[in-house]
Amino acid sequence: MAPIKPFRIAIPDADLDDLKSRLARTRWPEAECVDDWSQGIPLAYTQRLADYWASEYDWRAREEALNRFDHYTTEIDGLDIHFIHQQSGREDTFPLLITHGWPGSIVEFHKVIEPLTERGFDVVCPSLPGYGFSGRPTRTGWGIEKIATAWDTLMGELGYERFGAQGGDWGAAVTTQIGRNGGRCVAIHLNMPLGFPPGELKDPTDAEKAALERAEYYQKWDSGYSKQQSTRPQTVGYGLVDSPVGQLAWIVEKFWSWTDSDGDPENVLTKDEMLDNVMLYWLTASGASSARLYWESFNAFGGFDRVEVPTGVAAFPREILKAPRNWCEAGYNITHWTDMPRGGHFAAFEQPELFVDDVAKFFDGVR
Repeated sequence: MAPIKPFRIAIPDADLDDLKSRLARTRWPEAECVDDWSQGIPLAYTQRLADYWASEYDWRAREEALNRFDHYTTEIDGLDIHFIHQQSGREDTFPLLITHGWPGSIVEFHKVIEPLTERGFDVVCPSLPGYGFSGRPTRTGWGIEKIATAWDTLMGELGYERFGAQGGDWGAAVTTQIGRNGGRCVAIHLNMPLGFPPGELKDPTDAEKAALERAEYYQKWDSGYSKQQSTRPQTVGYGLVDSPVGQLAWIVEKFWSWTDSDGDPENVLTKDEMLDNVMLYWLTASGASSARLYWESFNAFGGFDRVEVPTGVAAFPREILKAPRNWCEAGYNITHWTDMPRGGHFAAFEQPELFVDDVAKFFDGVR
């Protein structure tokens, strides 16, 4: 077994100085030709956020806040894996593995880790391979199947022979695979279940119509990033790793599009929270390495064998792809389903109280 080593986020001053220098030397494009976000993140908003990043955002304070959690690294199959392991201290604790997606990070969970430990969960939040403080694969093969196996290995190394898993976005794909594999995992919970129409829909329900409309919008207006990252991740990586404003725009546009925020991401996330997440990509230069997961596994969001372990779902109204329950039941043994009153793709980030309550209620039933 590889050693588990304590880890502390400690970014060199030189990296922060370099960021400010690059922000000051940004070469800006002209403004968009529309008065909304339909051509992408607007110039004026991007400039305001970049100015805040350069002049007011305090990384050292944010770094200290993230370091309140217990961070570790270990090596799994030749790759360094970073993770948070926050223990509840209760005798009846239940281990819970939570996996983020793109363009997310462990930052997404900073408002839910402590409430979950207070409710009797040992929370493990790994950084995906190629993301944040985890290592970057130098060879192909680190798709969701391998990640799922690695996460099971991680939980075993931590001494857990029985655990639950939760995820959205790529975290949903990895968690689905973990549930499919079974083994130590006894139940899964998703906030983006993978479900598809059961053939031709001759008389779709209202929920199915809404799902079809959402999928059509995504394909037409919202999926360009995934096509680029699933086909040419290296190409897009040069701009993301070299330009902080490029990395900011690539991520924050999704906070606008995928949150339940009435068109302004700052209605649900603060500037600091959005920039915390951007920083985990910028400081680790992971624009290309994170994108490669799309090249490895984008087709994993297609069909799959059924997950037989008990499955809970929190269905948030502004999810990217909002599959109704009947579409998901073919692929999962769904024993718990909650239609949420509000919230979008970044569930734990946007609506931490709703997220914690649903996750805790579901896993309390399988302890």
